[in-house]
This record gives sequence, structure tokens and C-alpha cells, in this order.
Amino acid sequence: MTSDRVLQVTVERGVARLTLDSPANRNALSRAMRAQLREAIDTALADDAVRVLVLDHTGRVFCSGMDLSEAAGSGAEDQGIREFPDLLTTLWESPKPVLGVVRGPARAGGVGLLATCDVVVAGSSATFAFSEVRLGIVPAVISAVVLPRMLAQPAHRLMLTGEVFGADVAAASGLVDLAVADEEVDATVRAQVDALAAGAPAALAETKRLLRSGGLRGSFDELQELSARYFASEEGQEGIAAFREKRPARWVP
Repeated sequence: MTSDRVLQVTVERGVARLTLDSPANRNALSRAMRAQLREAIDTALADDAVRVLVLDHTGRVFCSGMDLSEAAGSGAEDQGIREFPDLLTTLWESPKPVLGVVRGPARAGGVGLLATCDVVVAGSSATFAFSEVRLGIVPAVISAVVLPRMLAQPAHRLMLTGEVFGADVAAASGLVDLAVADEEVDATVRAQVDALAAGAPAALAETKRLLRSGGLRGSFDELQELSARYFASEEGQEGIAAFREKRPARWVP
């Protein structure tokens, strides 16, 4: 592993494991992370030997969302939201099953990554939040994948409040499929991978196509424009600055 690598990739027994490995910035969706994820996903999808993709992470945090150090300044409208929809769409439309593993906090865009997965396994230490509104931005792009997964009213409340919720609430609302004790995560993942790999590749791909019918591409143009506008807005820049400076934003009473 060289210092510029933020993603570990292993392929073994038909499983491509893509492990977010950038603990210094809480596995944020930096330019490097987005590029390496997209490359690894494309490679796995093109490899006939790969049957299942697994999104995992090192360190305490699954993914903290967009790298806000890259989203500050006048060019914020271009920081990640132009290619992020393509990354989410590629995962959503993957003909091969995708399994997400979350063992700690997932925030904002990190929740969006999980929402693209066919199966999500969460340990009891996992927490989730749609933190966008507290930063003066909008969970626009990820709504395209989150809303088909979650029950409407929990999604409504949690996106408006930005509050942190646990694996039990995530499972009850549909964001997570299997919420288990931390020590049971690895065994649960192995069992789900085995179950997914037991399906015939072409039949799995066609079943996924049926389940994902309707697609995402038509909705992303408007959503990414909305997201970009709020990243670059006065509120968005104030929220990002407050987060980085560890202080309340100006609008907090």
C-alpha cells in the first residue's frame, strides 16, 4: 500500500472486497476515494470471476461523507457532486450483488453509499445521520438512493433533524437489512455472501434489473444541481466552516 492509496482491494473466492482505508479523514469521500472506488468497482464488474462486491471499512468510521476540506471555497459546486451520482448509479445498477458492512458511524454521503447496496449488515456500534441540513446543505443526491430504501416518515424526520440514529432504527426504517452484535458482523457477512453467491450470475443480474427498474439517471441532473447550489451557498460555506472550526453555525439559536 502506498501513501496515496485510500482503498484496499482484495479478490478471493469470487468476492471483491473494497475496504475504505483513510482513517485520517474518517474515510471521507475525497477526490482520491471517489476515483479509487470507481476504478475498483468498474474492475470488479468486468471480472467474470467476481460474483459479489463487499463494501467494508478500516478504523472506527465507515464514511463521514464528502471531504469538507475539499468543499470549502469558491469552487465548492464542483467538489464531488458532479461525479458522485455516477458512482452511486454504478453501484445501484451493478448486475452483481453488493453488500455493505458498517461497523461505526456513517454520515451523509456515506449513508448514500450504503443505500446503494443490495444487503447492508450493521454492527451495534454503527450510527447514522443525514447531517447535511446542519451544515447548510441539502441531502439531494443521496435522496435518489435513500428514499427507495427507507420508509417515508422516518426518512422525512431524520433528514430534517439531522439527528444521529442507531442500527436498530436504521433496520426498522429499511436502511439496514441485518442489525447484529458487533462480534457477529463477520459471520453474518460470510453467510450473506455465501447466500448471494449461490445464485446463478445471469439470474441474479436479471433479478436485480427487475428490482431496480425505473433507474436513477433521469433524477440526478436536477438533484446534483440542487446539491451544488447549496454547497456553494452562503449557508453551505458557513456550515462547512463551522464544522471545521468546531463551533456552532451562525443560525444555531
